[in-house]
Amino acid sequence: MKRVSRGIQSIEVGGQLLRALARSAEPMMLRDLAREAGMVPAKAHPYLVSFCRIGLIEQDETSGRYEFGPLALELGLTGLHRLSAVRIATPKIAALAADIDQAVSLAVWGTYGPTVVRLEESSHPVHIVMRVGSVMAMLETATGRAFAAFLPPNVMKAALEQKLDRLGVGYNDKRPTRVPDVETLLADVRKRGLTRAVGDPLPGVNAFAAPVFNHAGAVVLSITAMGPSGTFNTNWDSPIARALLECAGAVSERLGFKKA
Repeated sequence: MKRVSRGIQSIEVGGQLLRALARSAEPMMLRDLAREAGMVPAKAHPYLVSFCRIGLIEQDETSGRYEFGPLALELGLTGLHRLSAVRIATPKIAALAADIDQAVSLAVWGTYGPTVVRLEESSHPVHIVMRVGSVMAMLETATGRAFAAFLPPNVMKAALEQKLDRLGVGYNDKRPTRVPDVETLLADVRKRGLTRAVGDPLPGVNAFAAPVFNHAGAVVLSITAMGPSGTFNTNWDSPIARALLECAGAVSERLGFKKA
């Protein structure tokens, strides 16, 4: 039986005002804030007075509207600083792998490009050349494209130049991918929030990859589900695709990302 800890009801009630203000795109008047929190203004006002005293909320002297104060900002910044994208995503990808029974990897943007930092196996291991520490190709893999579609153009270009330099090829000497139309491909990734690989670059292995964003809207992770073509449904609306999108969205939300 789950133990229920005793709390302080007045703090929970006051929290409704904070949530209401957080949902608003702009400072709010007392009557509007109270209504959104499900209480009358006379009940809401004492809470707001106390919140103002400790700096959680402040009131504009001219308009009378309430907005978050310096303590709220400090708490938010501290929380964001302590968030670890990999730590938050790790249990999520473990649950995803168990749910879809496919291998799932987690990659970060490293010194040399998309770098695998976690790998969850399925009940039918995929025989691929991937391990923790593997650097994935920028445009030739689903993992890489999930980053490439959302990286700042200068970062992407620098990464491609670095790769071609290691191969002894100048950036302007040769198109850096076998994909015929890179911009069309990446635009599709941005539209879907998802990219896939069907037997390419590894014959017999399919994959989906989805980006994860932080509070500033920057791509910080790529989550990739992969499996043998015989058991891996590559339809865009397949259960695997939907589960992956839900997982990536949940991690992004935990990191403070909000869709426009």
